[in-house]
Order: sequence, then structure tokens, then C-alpha cells
Amino acid sequence: MEKKVCVVIAAFGEELKIGDVVRDVQRSGHRNIVVVDDGSRDKTCEKALEAGATVLTHIINRGQGAALKTGMDFAVREGADVIVTFDADGQHNPDEISKMVAPVLSGSVDTALGSRFLGNGSNVPRIRKLALKCGAFLMRTMYGVHLTDSHNGFRALSKESVQRMELRSDRMEHASEIVSEIGRKRIRYCEVPVTIRYTNYSMKNSKQGAFPAIRIAWKMLLHKVTR
Repeated sequence: MEKKVCVVIAAFGEELKIGDVVRDVQRSGHRNIVVVDDGSRDKTCEKALEAGATVLTHIINRGQGAALKTGMDFAVREGADVIVTFDADGQHNPDEISKMVAPVLSGSVDTALGSRFLGNGSNVPRIRKLALKCGAFLMRTMYGVHLTDSHNGFRALSKESVQRMELRSDRMEHASEIVSEIGRKRIRYCEVPVTIRYTNYSMKNSKQGAFPAIRIAWKMLLHKVTR
């Protein structure tokens, strides 16, 4: 029997992009799409529904981590075998979903993590590249997980790995928490080359500047000592 792949997209204030993102994912051959509208005050929910996604809503803005957790838990309940997390701002390439899920579907790993540094297609700003490389060093030092890209929202997780992970972080530090759970639970993982398309829109709406990166690193340290 063919395994079910579900694409989960956390969205907040993305009415300008979310419809196109959903349609692009559909054109790539993936029809099971869950958008979690994380308390948006614009037409994110309506645009996602019009494009054909299943939409879950948070009454208030809880953060990307909480939105992805809502979407992943829903996907598991709906019988998904593999859950793909995908950004709402158009940075990710939906044509790369198939190669992302391939090692999980084959059973060679439980989780595949995207890396913008294993290929040459991502136009990564210099400051961001430095921050991500420093983050990868912290991941290796703190959790024993060897990565080239420390904070990539494009990933594929088996149903079993989602069920094993204890995810509690509501906001951006959830990405680090996923990596810590991979190390703590000894979940089999690999990295897959992906392309991140930086645009004026995605950079304007990004929350991954220098100060947020420092805050995430600090929360990683707190999480490590209190876990």
C-alpha cells in the first residue's frame, strides 16, 4: 500500500503568498496539505482554503513551533506515514519534497533534514551563513548531532519519529528542540540538499536576524541544562 505523505505549513500573516505556496505544492504531486493559521489577522485562512488546503486555526498567535506541532499531530491522527514541514513564504522549492521524503519512505532513516549548504543553489546572505554555521557547531557540541545547516524548516519526519519527539517550544527555538530530540532519542537522520530562495519578501518577513539567533542559542542552553 502506498504510504501517505502530508505537508504541514505553519502560516502567520501570509495572505500574499500562502495560496501560491499551496498550489505549487499541489503541482509537485502532493495533495495532502495542512496549513495551520497561527492567529493571523489577514486572509491567510481564506487564501489557504481557496487553494485547496486543509486549514487548522489558532485563535491567538502561539508561534511557529506550536503551529507545526498542531499540524504534525493532526497529520499523524489522519494516518500520515511521513510528515513534511514546509515554509509559508515561498523560500522552499516544492519540487524537492520528493527527494526529501525518499530516505524516510525507504526506511533508511527516520528523519531527513534539509541543508542549504550541501548544494550550490541557495543565495545565503553572508551574516546568515555565519550564524547558521555557528548554530551547527552548537548542535554538534550540545546534542551530538552532526549537521551542516542548523535551522532549516524544510524536513521530513516519519510518523514514528514525530510520536517519539517531546516538543514543547512554541516559537522559533522549536527547530533546535527537534535536533535535540534526534540526539536524545537516537533517531536515525540524514541531511538532504535543498534550495532556499531568498527574496525581498522572505527577508522582510524573516525572524532569523542576529538578535533572534542569539535568543535561540540562549534558549538552547537553558533547554540543555533543564532537560
